[in-house]
Amino acid sequence: MNKLIALICVISWSGFWAFGYLALSASSADARQMTMAALLAAAGFLTGTFAYMALVRRHP
Repeated sequence: MNKLIALICVISWSGFWAFGYLALSASSADARQMTMAALLAAAGFLTGTFAYMALVRRHP
């Protein structure tokens, strides 16, 4: 189970960084693309944080 949580953590954080970069580098004229990338980055951040906290709780 720890390996699955660790995999989710890694994928979530990589999604956060990838979509965060896309949100920051999108042109200001394309607000829809910027908003979608920011929402996906936020989802990656939240999922990565919760997965990391679950790993930390399992190994004190």
